[in-house]
Amino acid sequence: MEVILKKDVQNIGEAGDIVNVKDGYARNYLFPQNYAEIATKGAKENREKNLARIKAKQEKLHAEALEVAKKIEALSLLEFSAKAGESGKLFGAITTKKLAEEIKAKTGVEVDRKTISLDAPINKLGNFTMTIKLTSKVKVSLNVKVSASEVLKEEIEEQDQTVKEEE
Repeated sequence: MEVILKKDVQNIGEAGDIVNVKDGYARNYLFPQNYAEIATKGAKENREKNLARIKAKQEKLHAEALEVAKKIEALSLLEFSAKAGESGKLFGAITTKKLAEEIKAKTGVEVDRKTISLDAPINKLGNFTMTIKLTSKVKVSLNVKVSASEVLKEEIEEQDQTVKEEE
């Protein structure tokens, strides 16, 4: 199905692009989310008329994203402290929601947690890298350091060992 994108869609295209997608994807995702419309003859003509406006809007968003990227890059490192076991495994995890909240607290910039991608889940002590995709052309990488606020004895493993010894 040929559609005209109203908004940027990851891995599909940018606003104003005419793309071919599967019918089900268009009907079940793009249309209900108001990300696209069917590429009819009238819609294509309307797109041509509005193309300059769409491109100007994209350039404005790109410029804003570059400013946000500079603020985030100024951080260079996010530090977290969390409870961990003796093996270095965290009780819980540092989620993208927590990362977004920390970025907002430090820079005042609100980042959608869905735009944050991690190489690996942050569920142990150490250094990690996260990537924030502000627009399709602007990405920012930021280092995350997780240290232990307190090291707790891992009692669960000890209980398992005593049960095995008794058997």
